[in-house]
Amino acid sequence: MITLLRVDHRLLHGQVAFSWTQFIGADCILIANDNVPNDELRKTTIKLAKPPSVKLVIKTIADAAEALKSGVTDKYRLFIVVESVKDAWRLAKAIPEITSINLGGVKAREGSRTISKAINLLPDEITQLNELIRAGTEVEIRQVPNDRKVLFNECV
Repeated sequence: MITLLRVDHRLLHGQVAFSWTQFIGADCILIANDNVPNDELRKTTIKLAKPPSVKLVIKTIADAAEALKSGVTDKYRLFIVVESVKDAWRLAKAIPEITSINLGGVKAREGSRTISKAINLLPDEITQLNELIRAGTEVEIRQVPNDRKVLFNECV
């Protein structure tokens, strides 16, 4: 069961790993990213941030979608973390069970617009999120669980 899909350019780090995992009761973290599976340094860093009692799986976006569709992840309370809005959009389009996306951190880039303190989006990312919202997906902004939940469409 998917408990949360989070967009965070840092992927997994202490704050996210512990506060969100505990808050949503996740027992498995799925890092879905096309670069990390082949980057030993990033994989090692992510593994260090994982809470000891939680399983960690690192897959490409396509492999993550395939695993989610196959049912092999159904036995877990799954916390999915992606690095970008595009990756979240790709997964949400492929997996209808993803009904909510948490925007936790998207760094500023050339041409991006500041939406909130830690969320900076390019025009195509805003379009992708609006497409998901029109399809019924909730998109919310919250860095940590104790923050007030702000809906994306209230900020743009």
